[in-house]
Amino acid sequence: MKYRAFGRHSNQVSEIGYGSWGIGGGPAWSGTEDPLSQKCLLRAFELGVNFFDTALVYGNGHSESLLGEFAQKVGRHHILIATKIPPKNMEWPARPEVTLSDTFDKNHIRLCTEKSLKHLQSDYIDVQQLHVWQDSWLSQDEWKEELTKLKEEGKIRFVGVSINSHNPESAIQLVQSRIIDSIQLIYNIFDPRARDILFQHCQENGIAVIARVPLDEGGLSGKITKDTTFPEGDFRSLYFKDHRTTEVEERVHRLRNVMRGRVHSVPELALRFCLSHPQVTTVIPGMRKIEHVEVNVSASAAGPLSDDLLQELKDHAWIRNFYPSRQDIQRTLSVT
Repeated sequence: MKYRAFGRHSNQVSEIGYGSWGIGGGPAWSGTEDPLSQKCLLRAFELGVNFFDTALVYGNGHSESLLGEFAQKVGRHHILIATKIPPKNMEWPARPEVTLSDTFDKNHIRLCTEKSLKHLQSDYIDVQQLHVWQDSWLSQDEWKEELTKLKEEGKIRFVGVSINSHNPESAIQLVQSRIIDSIQLIYNIFDPRARDILFQHCQENGIAVIARVPLDEGGLSGKITKDTTFPEGDFRSLYFKDHRTTEVEERVHRLRNVMRGRVHSVPELALRFCLSHPQVTTVIPGMRKIEHVEVNVSASAAGPLSDDLLQELKDHAWIRNFYPSRQDIQRTLSVT
């Protein structure tokens, strides 16, 4: 495992981190088993992973609780845990007209932080993130002051923001402000726009970049075909609804042609693509099986992709947004 500095700070984090949405279970993810999740977390740690990303909303706190149990086993000081405060109105993404009082007033920020600390069985959170964002909130002080207080109290170490999906434009001013320590965003072969819109600003201001959805919720796993189905209630049944699996299969087939023996698998290609950009601090694929952990972690040792392969991958960008709103999920799948 290779490590990179966490933005302008000296803390070293593993190039491959652990995305913990899937292990939270609940209605959104089928087939999750806690004993296996704990084995996956431990195997990742054994292979050098020291950065684990979760959120209060993942499984209504269950993902955090699993990480809390895991941290007790391996030693809290050996790992960095990033979590997220959900918007008070529980709406993803944040609509332009939504105000700060609807999402992140000071009481909500503190209440959620205290809940997360309890789930994590920890006195501190390494990276506390806001789970949605609008740059229009930047001029308001309440959220900044409360997070600063939590820092001064030792309850959080760094402040981050997880920005709206497929919308890197929404956080340019935030990154330029240097108020935050890290930004979490979508960055993958299909949607590389953050590279051209935000990465230079992150470099100039020492902001760590946490790249989420590197495997496009499974689209870049190489396993989805036109015949793939997901159980009713599984988040992916909406993400890959209608004829989307057919198009995913076709686009991944084209990627395999590009690989031409230079890369062993589509997941390796996807993860090494992310890590080929020096501004990416860590990549956080979801991992719910031991083999997923071992394959994904190996991408760090393989190193960056060649310049010619990166150039070829530019032709495979596929800008779209398959994410249903949380309201759509609730209506369709009865998620609470």
